[in-house]
Amino acid sequence: MLRIAVAQLDPILGDFSGNVERILLAAQEARAQGASVLLTPELALCGNPPLDYLLRSDFLQASTRALRELAAQAAERVPGLTLLVGHPEMAGGRLYNAASQLLAGEATVVARKLRLTTHAGYDERHYFASGEPMPPVILDGVRCAIAVGETAEPVDCDLLLQLSALPFTADQTPAPMPRQARVVCQLVGCQDEWAFAGASTANDADGRLVMRLPEFSEALGVVDVELSAAGVRLQSAQQVPPLSADAALYSALVAGVAGYVRKNKFPGVLLGLSGGMDSALVLCIAVDALGAERVQTVMMPSPYTAQMSLDDARAMARHFGCRYDEIPIAPAMQTFTGMLDPLLAGRPMGLTHENLQSRIRANLLMALSNQSGALVLTTGNKSETAVGYCTLYGDTAGGFATLKDVYKTRVYRLGHYRNSLPGGAPIPPNILTRAPSAELSPGQTDQDSLPDYAVLDAIAHAYIEAGQSAREIIASGQPEAAVKRVVSLLRGSEYKRRQGPPGLRLSARSFGSDWCYPVTQRYTEDF
Repeated sequence: MLRIAVAQLDPILGDFSGNVERILLAAQEARAQGASVLLTPELALCGNPPLDYLLRSDFLQASTRALRELAAQAAERVPGLTLLVGHPEMAGGRLYNAASQLLAGEATVVARKLRLTTHAGYDERHYFASGEPMPPVILDGVRCAIAVGETAEPVDCDLLLQLSALPFTADQTPAPMPRQARVVCQLVGCQDEWAFAGASTANDADGRLVMRLPEFSEALGVVDVELSAAGVRLQSAQQVPPLSADAALYSALVAGVAGYVRKNKFPGVLLGLSGGMDSALVLCIAVDALGAERVQTVMMPSPYTAQMSLDDARAMARHFGCRYDEIPIAPAMQTFTGMLDPLLAGRPMGLTHENLQSRIRANLLMALSNQSGALVLTTGNKSETAVGYCTLYGDTAGGFATLKDVYKTRVYRLGHYRNSLPGGAPIPPNILTRAPSAELSPGQTDQDSLPDYAVLDAIAHAYIEAGQSAREIIASGQPEAAVKRVVSLLRGSEYKRRQGPPGLRLSARSFGSDWCYPVTQRYTEDF
């Protein structure tokens, strides 16, 4: 019988010594559970995706040294255990996304990625060459084909062992289990805008799911493989059910904040708490990711801030027990207005006056960030980012855009989901039911400037994710005036999106590496 341990790991990009130790600790646990093989994720040695670090010879040399060190340490600490490790490999003047078998102090390449990734805003063809099929490896009498990345075609072997790093996409329908016995080790965790859910699997030759590891957490799975005249049979005691769509998306957001803060060594986070839905959800995510003691909230009321907003913000901070401060911005508003009056010759300031408030708040948050080293979490959502309903150097200023790829209607859904979890509902009912407002002028609501969010989000999703034209969206039944408005605003807001902070890619198309429209253009949409 062959026992395989599946190490669902969250490596840190470029932390070669740390990643070597992570793999070795997993190997020791695998040995303790009686495994003879340890399977790791794609590019586990260097972290994924390395992007332009793959163009640097010093990075590749460091990877080669780390592979040798891992092989030597494994021979000493877990003798006899076979490790299958993903790493970049330079061979014959070409760079491959490869996997090596580590045994008895030696590292032997056993697979090179055949189908390079060209989705999720990441095109591996810029860095790697496609490999050629390599012969199976015999592990305890079982013919095991080793694959890097996703495979579609059946492989001639008893068992397929797959090193993978499949990016998370919200609401994606799981692919059916293939009709081939296989064990898949998935990467878990977040790296810049990419989220990796994990959920490593094993299935037998008839497509029956045998093992499923949890989403968004490191884990070690164990699969027993028996080979007989009837074929290969896989067994495992670990089968974690999949999360619901909202639970998975919320978990991804929590993992994104936790990973970004931890891997970039921020002591904590701070955010502007407004009493509105977006900042309420970001606060929930931040506390769930880091703990209340590492989250600071700042309420910065203006003369237009409703008492309800103050009450709700205070209530949320009390619920979580995180730090809460209030800094009224009226004095700064008066100062800025007085400074500008001579230049504006008494003309009404309108939008200028509204945007000043947002920029004052950004200055205060960034000053606190400079003082403490905490990361500023912005609270804008994808709906606002799409149509430019945000202030450059105001509410877009910060270090990480938590809701960058979450539409406003989904923000409300996630708020209800978070309130349904054990421990009490942190988001007050007022926040979930009142009309959304930036509170920058008397009686203002978002819908004074925008279509209803249900309409806006449907149009934006059709245009962005589905790639439909304005004419097609109108033909589907959306109001023509709203479509023209949303598409026009979307095209005219590219310069704002280019200057926004990073955030997780969670949809089929986010405003990140897979959104590449020019800022300067005069294309006229055909309505």
